[in-house]
Amino acid sequence: MEEIKYHGNFVKVTEEKIDGNTWERVYLQSGVQVFPMNAKGQIYLIEEKRPHEKNKIRLKFVTGLMDKEGEDPLETANREMQEEIGLKGDHLEILLHREATGTINNHFYQVLATGLKESKIPNPDGEDTIVSIKTFSISEIELLLEKGELPWSMGALGIFKIKQLLAKNLIKF
Repeated sequence: MEEIKYHGNFVKVTEEKIDGNTWERVYLQSGVQVFPMNAKGQIYLIEEKRPHEKNKIRLKFVTGLMDKEGEDPLETANREMQEEIGLKGDHLEILLHREATGTINNHFYQVLATGLKESKIPNPDGEDTIVSIKTFSISEIELLLEKGELPWSMGALGIFKIKQLLAKNLIKF
C-alpha cells in the first residue's frame, strides 16, 4: 500500500513496499507551457522575477500549474496567458503532451494559442512578478536557445514543433 510521506501545495511524496523493496514516488502538479503566437508569427515570452531560483529574473514561456485535478489544459493555458501577458486565445491546440509515470509522476501539456485578444485577470503571484513581456520570431528564439539565454528544455521541443507546423502552413492565425 502506498503511504504518503509528504504532501505540500505542489508536491506529494509517497513510499510503497513491493517485493521487499521500498519504492518512492513523487507526484508533481500537472502543468502547461503556452506558446501565444500573434498574427506576425511571433511568440510572447516574459521576463519574470523568481526570488527562490538561481537566476532571480528569467526569460521564459508562459507557464502554469493546473489548479485542480481534471482541469482542462486549454482552460489552464488561457488563464495563465490572462494572468501573465493579459491576453487569451480564440484558437488553442495541444502541441505535445508528456505523461511521466514511475518515480516522477505528472502531466505536462504544451499549447499553441492564436487568435489573441486582450483579456487581463489578476496574477496570483502579484503584478510586479512580471518584469516585461516581449515577442520573438521563431528564428530569434532559436538564437536565444543557441546563446543559452533560454534553456534547452521542453520549450525547445515546442518551438521545433511550431516551426514544423509553420513550414506546412498548418497554423491558423
